[in-house]
Amino acid sequence: MKQKQNKHKPKIKIRKDDLVKIIAGADKGAEGKVIEVLAAKNRVMVEGVNIVSRHTKPNTESPDGGIVKKEAPIHISNVMLVDPSSGKATRVGRKVEEGKIVRYAKKSGGVI
Repeated sequence: MKQKQNKHKPKIKIRKDDLVKIIAGADKGAEGKVIEVLAAKNRVMVEGVNIVSRHTKPNTESPDGGIVKKEAPIHISNVMLVDPSSGKATRVGRKVEEGKIVRYAKKSGGVI
């Protein structure tokens, strides 16, 4: 039996350069800035979170090779946006203001 593919675009409410808090996983409680959003995979790259070690061969960038530490993607359900006014993690809503869709923090109601 064939599975149906979900063809609609997921509604990602977290964007690049947002400050987020990790709410689940090994780095729970950590905060960091979003480097990249991978919408197709429902994942985000967060600065300083989910660091993995990659063993590399010698190349032009690193002539000696060795172990390189870098960020790996984390699932979007494991992060929450940090409310700029209160500094606490909050859910994100969307509403129309003056003909534009804006994001707002559900805890404080302030526009992000």
